[in-house]
Amino acid sequence: MEWRVTLRREVIRLLKRLPDHVRNRLIALMKDIECFSPIRGDWPNYGQLSNNRYHCNLKKGHPTYVAVWKVADKEIRLVEEVTYAGTHEKASY
Repeated sequence: MEWRVTLRREVIRLLKRLPDHVRNRLIALMKDIECFSPIRGDWPNYGQLSNNRYHCNLKKGHPTYVAVWKVADKEIRLVEEVTYAGTHEKASY
């Protein structure tokens, strides 16, 4: 059974402004989450922010781009949404 990933409206708007290589990394992260799980220890600087929130780096250096996502329901395998994708300075954690 696969996980389902959705994007918040703000993230969809941010996607247009992300560099191509960062956007491609976010798409790869979403595919990894869908196929395996939201626990992505194989991604750089992955970490658990709170009980059901996680983050990882999409690109290191300056600026650093991060993704933040939240798991809504582990029973039906729903990742509620990727809540943020953008520079580290504006991250919501």
